[in-house]
Amino acid sequence: MTTDSSRTSRATAGGISTFKGRERALRADRLGTGGLLLSVLAATAPLMVVAGVMPTTFAVMGIVGQPLLFVALGVVLVLFSLGYAEMSRHVHNAGAFYAYISRGLGGTAGAGAALVALVAYNSLQVGIYGIFGFEVSGLFATYADLEVAWWIPALVAVLAVGALGWLKIDVNARVLGVLLVIEVLLVVVFDVAAVADPGKEGLSLHAFNPDTLTGAGVGTALCFCIAAFLGFEQAPVYAEETSRPHVLVPRVMFLAVTGVAVFFALSSWALTVATGPAGIVGASQEQSAGLLFFLTEDRLGGTFTDVLHVLFVTGMFAAMLSFHNVVARYAFAMGREGLLPAAFGRTTGTSGAPGTGSLLQTVIAAVLVLAFALTDDKPTGDPTAPVLHLFTWGGNVGALGVIVLMAIASLSVVVFFVRRGAAGAQSWRLVTSALAGIALVVIAGYTVRDFDVLVGAGPDSSLSWVLPGIIGLALVTGLVQGAVLRARAPEKHARIGLGNEAFQLEKEAERTS
Repeated sequence: MTTDSSRTSRATAGGISTFKGRERALRADRLGTGGLLLSVLAATAPLMVVAGVMPTTFAVMGIVGQPLLFVALGVVLVLFSLGYAEMSRHVHNAGAFYAYISRGLGGTAGAGAALVALVAYNSLQVGIYGIFGFEVSGLFATYADLEVAWWIPALVAVLAVGALGWLKIDVNARVLGVLLVIEVLLVVVFDVAAVADPGKEGLSLHAFNPDTLTGAGVGTALCFCIAAFLGFEQAPVYAEETSRPHVLVPRVMFLAVTGVAVFFALSSWALTVATGPAGIVGASQEQSAGLLFFLTEDRLGGTFTDVLHVLFVTGMFAAMLSFHNVVARYAFAMGREGLLPAAFGRTTGTSGAPGTGSLLQTVIAAVLVLAFALTDDKPTGDPTAPVLHLFTWGGNVGALGVIVLMAIASLSVVVFFVRRGAAGAQSWRLVTSALAGIALVVIAGYTVRDFDVLVGAGPDSSLSWVLPGIIGLALVTGLVQGAVLRARAPEKHARIGLGNEAFQLEKEAERTS
């Protein structure tokens, strides 16, 4: 296993000519705490979770204690963040997950993680296009009496997100921030209304009773709920674009994961209060993704519900934009380090954005949306099938990929500090990383085992192994690429995970030579 010092010396000694010029580094000092926090939280799409994920989990799993699950997952992810955030003080790289894994487990493992990250975040982002197009199509039908195929607004969104991804990140942060703040405020208004006007069982705390977490559906419910947190782990992706990454990245991560845990626990509890704990499963099965809107219509009126519908759509747009930015930066980091063609490792024009990576994600999204749009729905007689498949397949493949990355990153944190001789000083962080890693491996196991339930397929469906197999294939392909680079291009292999640090070291060597 290659050490950091030997990898750095080999990278600089190899004369990394491809690192010449400012276009090889993302522009620094563009994000403060507020902009970084908003960019990260936008990926969680709070209204999409409250209106979509929560009712689905209640309906499919029959688990009343969903609020308690959010609390438990919040604890696991805080444990994960303790080591992950400490790692961010030592590694500043837009490749985040794979950079951390490279530093701990070596460049070959980092190459595998890089491809998993690229596939996972693309899957998450593209999956949202399906439900976005479906909801916008519904808005046109409801308010304009106009029939619009779902793929038309989805493709328009692909182009709009691609254009914004080409612009400066501070522009995107403002767009994300406005949409995020409004939708969070509206969900809080509902929460307050539900507590003020509870269902027939009154202001019950039954959903926080551990007895509600019994039955075969708990493991799968964990898979649904952990997907709601995805986004907080993206903070290190923007490390190179902040003024004080060693301070801002850990701060934003803890604010994000604790804020999300509290917000989702309270909001899912508010749903149980509004229907009554005994009625939440039945109401969710009857109303599905319309549960939140059904409850707001009764308590807050039609106008509020109409605005909520619109914010449901804009919140999804914000999430798509956030995931797009992350994919573009992973592609940039991989291009800069030789895992993708060098063109991906250059920023674009005066904006300093990773334009080629942005273009790659836009093309992938457009191709997949068109592929699902061309899917023949006649055999099933269900015109929404391609839409729902795009959303559920993409979302769950992406979630599995990120869970796997977090589990491997937890191990990498332990190895990184042990190899640096800092095991004693970091002992409590190593313990929390190990505990989080074990919990994440368990969740990943449940996710793979119950993938047929997650995507709504039968137990004998080939989807139960084909879809999670995409993540496995990405991991194996990346590992093979890393092994080939190590054998044939050791100078490229040596700089996997070093990112802009290798560039800075080379410049320093040139100045002192």
